[in-house]
Amino acid sequence: MAITVNLRYKGKGNAALDFAKEMTEEGTVEKIRAEKGNLRYEYYQPLFDESPDKTLLLIDQWKNQEAIDLHHASPMMAEITRLRKKYDLHMTVERYISDEDGIPESDKRFIKN
Repeated sequence: MAITVNLRYKGKGNAALDFAKEMTEEGTVEKIRAEKGNLRYEYYQPLFDESPDKTLLLIDQWKNQEAIDLHHASPMMAEITRLRKKYDLHMTVERYISDEDGIPESDKRFIKN
């Protein structure tokens, strides 16, 4: 049962983008991706975001709740928290649990592999 967490970061101007850049350049992103149970850790920027305060989407996926709990107890969380404060970011969070049965047959006809 994979758990996917979508976090939307927003700050003044390019603060969210600068946050992701620093996370990447400092190697924090690679450390998180290497953690046991991490399945995905990727940043995305909305295609048509014309607001002066840019939004950044993080898709963060874990094998299970135990992996998330271990991540939250890791040294990376202190670094993430420090950078969130540095860039004065605000967040919205959505959490999804994977469908163990996969994609229904009725939906598969709409998907091109």
